[in-house]
Amino acid sequence: MVKELTGGYKIKYHSNGLENDPIEIDFTPPFRRLDMVEELEKMANLNIPKDFSSDEANKYLVDACAKFEIKCPPPQTTARLLDKLVGYFLEETCVNPTFIINHPEIMSPLAKWHRSKPGLTERFELFINKHELCNAYTELNDPVVQRQRFAEQLKDRQSGDDEAMALDETFCTALEYGLPPTGGWGLGIDRLAMLLTDSQNIKEVLLFPAMKPQDEPSAKGNQFDITLLSLPHHLILFCRPCLNMECCLIFIFGFMNSI
Repeated sequence: MVKELTGGYKIKYHSNGLENDPIEIDFTPPFRRLDMVEELEKMANLNIPKDFSSDEANKYLVDACAKFEIKCPPPQTTARLLDKLVGYFLEETCVNPTFIINHPEIMSPLAKWHRSKPGLTERFELFINKHELCNAYTELNDPVVQRQRFAEQLKDRQSGDDEAMALDETFCTALEYGLPPTGGWGLGIDRLAMLLTDSQNIKEVLLFPAMKPQDEPSAKGNQFDITLLSLPHHLILFCRPCLNMECCLIFIFGFMNSI
């Protein structure tokens, strides 16, 4: 896609603002791959205990963060400590497209265990310009293991980790009915659009940016009369006369797709 849009695999992006020189991002395939734990140990000269759920592993990572002066606010769970170390050592090297692969199970509660590497999952994240663009993994479809993962996440959540997942019993029940081998894949279209258009703010590429709360007055000039849109009268009844342009456009597109 990059080659189709730009004529080549390399683009310029003002990652440090328009007032500074742009960086070059090279999309030439194949993309680099970094095995998360192996590469972290190599870059930071670490030997992380393989049982990531153990107190030994947690203490080792706490000491590693302290050694490199990497701040990890409480709660210092193993998943959070690993994430901080990976961000410091690995993600900072991912200017050109780079896959970080094989995340530990403790960081990936919904991903299936790795078929040949105990303690890891079949998961990858794509980073470009030091930011995550894509997240994908083999879906965990074993309800027993999924409940165990949720229980482990619940411990972290109770210790104060807001990013840890809560127990989703409905999801576990659905898995009991059966889920075939499945892969999950998500891409940040907005971040990709920012790179390809050299945009500095994500709002520049969102078709419908977040709107102001209803109790705040709209800026002068943003209001318009919805009756100018020539919509059927019974449809206008569903709208407030103070809607701004974005709302009405969403309404129009929704209406047009329904007929």
